[in-house]
Amino acid sequence: MLKTYSMTDIGRKRKLNQDTVYSCEHPLGNLNNLFIVADGMGGHKAGDYASAYTVKAIEREVEVCEDKSPIKILREAITVANIEIYDKAATEPDFAGMGTTVVAATVDDDVLYVANVGDSRLYLIDRTITQVTKDHSLVAELVRKGSLDASQAKAHPDKNIITRAIGASPTVDIDFFEVDLNPGDIILMCTDGLTNMVDDDEILRIVRTSVDVPDMAENLIKMANHNGGKDNIGVVIIESQKG
Repeated sequence: MLKTYSMTDIGRKRKLNQDTVYSCEHPLGNLNNLFIVADGMGGHKAGDYASAYTVKAIEREVEVCEDKSPIKILREAITVANIEIYDKAATEPDFAGMGTTVVAATVDDDVLYVANVGDSRLYLIDRTITQVTKDHSLVAELVRKGSLDASQAKAHPDKNIITRAIGASPTVDIDFFEVDLNPGDIILMCTDGLTNMVDDDEILRIVRTSVDVPDMAENLIKMANHNGGKDNIGVVIIESQKG
């Protein structure tokens, strides 16, 4: 049993909201549920088109996919979405260069299945906070190689340069993760409009002191805006419950 809440906010600096969130608690195709966060990029209207279209394409492909494996279903859906975004960006000048991050997740028999492209994140929160996904960004790769530490990365001028995106090339490299869930675990999916404004320890504090799942989402967005709100903010929160 899951309790979920999703919301986006334009933030305090942007004129367009290019984040798209999606939450489906009931079965969709052969998945028991589906949750998606996407952060679009591109010129006027192209970024919000990329994120919204990608979410719709994934939903459509999940619904018709005949495979039974959650990972295979997510792989097929994201692969098709990537081709469609790439083709539109390549053939229509108004959409040239557009793309989007995507993190998608589904829960099946107390196992969380996650697919990720880009630097939007999925965290698992209990008494601690653990980032499950790995950022596909230039700075994150430098940290993994030991060239930068976490504090240098946070202030790095190139921290928003991502190394993978939906629509960037004809093929897409997707990361997959499987995580065992316990009752009471909180799953947070979010765009970098949250994580660039609120550090992990503060995210943990807000989640653990909020009264319920909607309160968690609203308090996280309020804090991101309080700290500057430099980007759009998208969050999906999922609470794993007994029964």
